[in-house]
Amino acid sequence: MSKHIETGKKGEELALAYFKALDYQILHQNWRHSHWEIDLIASKGRMLHFIEVKTKTSNRFGFPEDEVDVKKIRYLTSAAEVYLQIHPEWKWIQFDILAITLSEPTAYFLIPDVYL
Repeated sequence: MSKHIETGKKGEELALAYFKALDYQILHQNWRHSHWEIDLIASKGRMLHFIEVKTKTSNRFGFPEDEVDVKKIRYLTSAAEVYLQIHPEWKWIQFDILAITLSEPTAYFLIPDVYL
């Protein structure tokens, strides 16, 4: 397995623990539809969260959140539209980015309610 895939998997494991510790209910991990994927779908209270997780081993070449561009946000919102067609009971939604840097100590940066 290549290093960037291992880094991504490690980040997703850490993200799962991070949100569970904040009392989010994890509904789906790596939810797929067609060619789209959402890293985490979670709820807290009445809010449904679509979460993009980005992980890097250091900030030497930029921050993890810098990897989430307009194209990625469009991809995420398109996938969320399909999810909401399947699960229309959700009225309150939010798009979040969790940036993780695997340095010592591991750094977490949550950007809530992202929309471009």
